[in-house]
Order: sequence, then C-alpha cells, then structure tokens
Amino acid sequence: MSPITAPLKEQTIAVIGYGSQGRAHALNLRDSGFKVIIGARKNGPSWHQAQADGLAVFEPGEAAAKADLIALLTPDMQQPKVFEESIAPNFKPGGALLFAHGFNIHFKQIDAGEKWDIILVAPKGPGALVRREYESGHGVPCLVAVHKDVSGQALTRAQAYAHGIGGARGGLITTSFAEETETDLFGEQAVLCGGVTELVVQGFETLVEAGYQPEVAYFECMHELKLIVDLLHEGGMAKMHRYISETAQYGDLTRGPRIANAATRQNMRDILREIQNGQFAREWVAEYRSGNANYKALKQADLDHPIETVGARLRARMPWLDPAKRAAHAEPAPGIATPAKETATA
Repeated sequence: MSPITAPLKEQTIAVIGYGSQGRAHALNLRDSGFKVIIGARKNGPSWHQAQADGLAVFEPGEAAAKADLIALLTPDMQQPKVFEESIAPNFKPGGALLFAHGFNIHFKQIDAGEKWDIILVAPKGPGALVRREYESGHGVPCLVAVHKDVSGQALTRAQAYAHGIGGARGGLITTSFAEETETDLFGEQAVLCGGVTELVVQGFETLVEAGYQPEVAYFECMHELKLIVDLLHEGGMAKMHRYISETAQYGDLTRGPRIANAATRQNMRDILREIQNGQFAREWVAEYRSGNANYKALKQADLDHPIETVGARLRARMPWLDPAKRAAHAEPAPGIATPAKETATA
C-alpha cells in the first residue's frame, strides 16, 4: 500500500449495503488491497451477490462488530434504522463511520455521538461508473469531508478510503457535510434530474401539441440530449460550441435565456432555501414514513407519460444503447411499425 492508504492498512472495512454504490466501493477497495467485508440481510439478493463476487458477508450487526471502518451505503431513508439497530450497539469506539452522502448527518436523522470519526467520501457519479472507471484505470472524482475527528486521523482515513475506490485518480476536493448535502440535493432537484427531465417533457409536449410526430419530438428533445451532455461533460460549453452548427449556437445564445430566465433563477433560489432550512428534508422524511403514497403516484405519472411509450418503442430498434445488449446485437434490429404518415425507414 502507498503512504496515502496506510491509515487503513490491516484494518477491516465493512461496507453495509450492497447496492450500486456499495458494490462498487467494496470491489474497488478489495482490488486496491484493502480487507473488505459486507453487511447485508441474510439470504437476500445483496447477500448472494456479494458472495458471488467472492466477498465475506455477514449480517449488518456482525459486520459492524468486526469493523474498524464502516461505510454505511444503504439508501438514505434506511440508514437511521440500520444505524440504531446494527451499528450503534456493535461498533467499537475509535472507529470511523463513513457516508457517501451527508443527508442523515447534516439533517440530524442520525446522532452518532462522540465515539467515532464521522467522515464523508462522495463520488461524483453513480456506482456503476465508479466501478467502470476504476477498472479502466481511471477514477470518479470524490468530495471528502470530516464531521467529527475523534481519532485525530479522520481526514487521512477519508483520503485513504477515497484512494482505495479510485477517487484520487479523478481528484479529491475537501468540503463539509453541509456543502456536499445541500449542493447535491440542489443539483438533483433544479438541474440534473428535476430540471432536465421537466425541460425534456415540456419540450416534447410542446411539439406534439403543435402537430409534430411524437417520434420526431422524442428524438429532438430526449434522444439527442446525450450528444450535448457528452460534449459538456468532456469540454464544457467551449467544446459544445465547437461541435454544434452556427445555427444551433445562435439559437442557443438568443433563445436559451428565454427558457431559463429570471423567474427560473428565483425558483432555483426558492428550492435552495428549502434545502438549506431543512424544509425539503422534513418533507421527504415525512413522506417516506407515511408510506410514500405521493412519491409513488408522482413517479408512476412520469413512467406513464407518452414520451416513455414512444421512447421504449424507438429504443427497441437501437439495442446497442444498452451496454448489456450491445455485444449481442451487432446487426441492425428488425423494423417496427411506424405511423402512417412516416415515409422513410429508420
């Protein structure tokens, strides 16, 4: 191990939760030479997946008792119960409790007391990407933070862990639990998830209600989004402008501000304020505890939207979009029925 990873040398890391992030962290840490065990519900899907991956698996409480560092990577709303029932009674003092998102510490859903280092390593990407980039010799950048430093080594422990999952290859940025939590929630709600999907749906509906074919509207408002996002991801707005037409550039520069304008900015400020003052957290916790009826209804409305029906039919013709199917579909997919007014084949 390198000097950077030395703080966790010969220590046992228990990854509790073996979903997208948990699996990626555990496999990357193992492949970096760390001793990793998994905490999961006995005989559940995660238990069997971890065993198939060659990792030692224990029930969460037993894993906590064996650990020097616990990475609590279950979904946010499950974490308080896992902490109270499995971690708090079993985790030895002086260890480190690590999160990949600061929600439950920042909004005081978990009170971890003064027994352990409380640290954060938050990869800026989903678990599948964390694993894929690691395997390719690259890494997803990580935010690193310390909430409590009981051992005097909290930051070095967090940095060692981040190196172990490949985050240092992409870069580490020191932050706070508050900054990570509030900016992450804002990005999801106002831009990356809420903002983008609502923009796509509104654009699709505008074209369809004006009489354009839903298939064409789908391509213009959703399918081609990845092309632009990839350019932005790789080289910012400068690269996007280099690779799109002058007509597209002029439309972007003169019409874009009419879509996202002063009213949009004020709505963003309002959303940020609701995050900062805890309103969103209280609302989400209450929704979860009451059974998620509103959440489920809103999500189902998304899934039932016509853009999903149209998109599924069109994507069926492009199996190479799904990495799991790409190798098995080297030949073009057979044609599907098209609307009567379409005259060209896809």
